[in-house]
Amino acid sequence: MAGNAREIALLTNPTSGKGKGAKARDVALPRLRDAGLVVRNLQGRDADEALDLARQCVADGVEALVVVGGDGIVHLGAQAVAGTGTPLGIVPAGSGNDVARYVDLPRKDPLAAADRVIAGRTRTIDLARCGSRYFVTVMAAGFDAIVNERANAMTWPRGQMRYNLATLLELRTFKPLPYVLELDGVTHRLDAMLVAIGNGPSFGGGLRITEGAVLDDGMLDVVIIKPMSKPGLVKTYPKLFKGTHTTHPQYEHHLVRTVTVAAPGIVSYADGERFGPLPLTIECAPGALSVLA
Repeated sequence: MAGNAREIALLTNPTSGKGKGAKARDVALPRLRDAGLVVRNLQGRDADEALDLARQCVADGVEALVVVGGDGIVHLGAQAVAGTGTPLGIVPAGSGNDVARYVDLPRKDPLAAADRVIAGRTRTIDLARCGSRYFVTVMAAGFDAIVNERANAMTWPRGQMRYNLATLLELRTFKPLPYVLELDGVTHRLDAMLVAIGNGPSFGGGLRITEGAVLDDGMLDVVIIKPMSKPGLVKTYPKLFKGTHTTHPQYEHHLVRTVTVAAPGIVSYADGERFGPLPLTIECAPGALSVLA
């Protein structure tokens, strides 16, 4: 093999999208190799092993880390490449695929996604950083996080229906939460249904909670949904998919560099993954991620 051949790492979450991950890899891999790329074909037994493999490849100097799966594996890949300059490629095969949506990658066509990797064009975007961890999309820290916890504990039904059911189940008992927010050093105490911290505009397969968020502005978008009636929340929820909730009188939006969010009993979610209990401090990490787009 010529010493100057381009080498990339291909890291797959085989179970993402009910097994679509493995199928997408089997389509993309030959295409990448036919294009003359040397491909390290990897998958971890679990998330920890996958992250170790990804970090090792970045340390070895691969030209790109390409992940196959949904926003969960993109989240994992971002941890490995953040701040390194090694670009992250994505072959979307999850249920949400919000990051692929952000950078306009084909979400249903692994061959076309592989061609984007081969073309090698990069785009630099911000990440949100919490200590040594990063997220790409949105951190949910309120009603939406509680719904995530409930949905993860359910085995039935599958897919989006599970979230809809979890939403209805949680709504019965949900009360607004007392938050303490520090926005660029200014403290706010308020009751809210949810607080979302967006690096990008959507999560959960196109829920456009932080509508208007720009990926490379060096800022985080903090959205607060203040107390509303349960019928009001049920009526507003579908609007999140269109981004038309921004006109609601109980919606508030702040642009900040740093936010600390505290509320009792909430485990936050970011990129659809369980992230950690509040309180947490999140800051924008400008230009920390290079994406093959």
